[in-house]
Amino acid sequence: MMEHNLTKLYDEYKEGKISRRSFLKKLTLATGSTAAAMAILPVLADAGNIAPNQEDDEPISQFVNYPAPKMEIRAFLAHPKNGDKFPAVVIIHENRGLQPHIQDVTKRLAKEGFLSMAPDALTPAGGTPDDQALIADRLKSLDNDDTVNNMVAAVKYLQTHPLSTGKVGCTGFCWGGAMTNSVAVNSPDLNAAVPYYGRQPAAEDVAKINAPIMAHYAENDPGINAGIEAFEEELKKQNKEYQIFIYPGTGHAFNNDTNPERYNAEAAKLAWIRTVAFFKDKLR
Repeated sequence: MMEHNLTKLYDEYKEGKISRRSFLKKLTLATGSTAAAMAILPVLADAGNIAPNQEDDEPISQFVNYPAPKMEIRAFLAHPKNGDKFPAVVIIHENRGLQPHIQDVTKRLAKEGFLSMAPDALTPAGGTPDDQALIADRLKSLDNDDTVNNMVAAVKYLQTHPLSTGKVGCTGFCWGGAMTNSVAVNSPDLNAAVPYYGRQPAAEDVAKINAPIMAHYAENDPGINAGIEAFEEELKKQNKEYQIFIYPGTGHAFNNDTNPERYNAEAAKLAWIRTVAFFKDKLR
């Protein structure tokens, strides 16, 4: 629904330009379900607060260590100031490690009412370094199976966290989008998964996915998009709950507002609205 931004749709409804029935019909088509449309309403009502780096209601945040099969993993955790328990979300970073941008995304989700945690997948290799030139080699040194297990352990950690309701979702970007798909395959208790422009799991692994999927893709991302058709075919074959959105005029990493060459503000905002509504619906 790129041609008709959701916030503009809501504004038209508020101004009486379209009926409630028409508004809800269009909103349901855009979000994929009536439940998601209902979940997104309070987000749209406060759409001005969705912008990155908002200063109001800054969440509580800190670095923590959580247990994984072979070692403790460092992570950045954030949650709202007020409240006792929150639905939880694991955020998996891009192939640049646990950068300030991902910490900011973690805070943004906390502002939306979630207990949010971004693991540093590079912990076994010494952690995300200040020197970006070292990141590629550290990423290559990781054992993929161990990394998946470390991310699955993050889901388990949040399920039993004192501030958690026990419902846990997972989202990730680029490398983290592919890892989000791996978590969905390997974590049967995951309640929702939102991969952003991530490589798809092997066809034979789709049957293992229990979590509803919302996948975001850029239009101009041939290396990643080559796997969409087979992924969707298998999702349908296995009768999985899923939504796939492809954003016209965008390239890989369109959500990263610290990368001006790739960032697409309209697509990023729309994907974010959909993501927040999806998590609020599935993690209730």
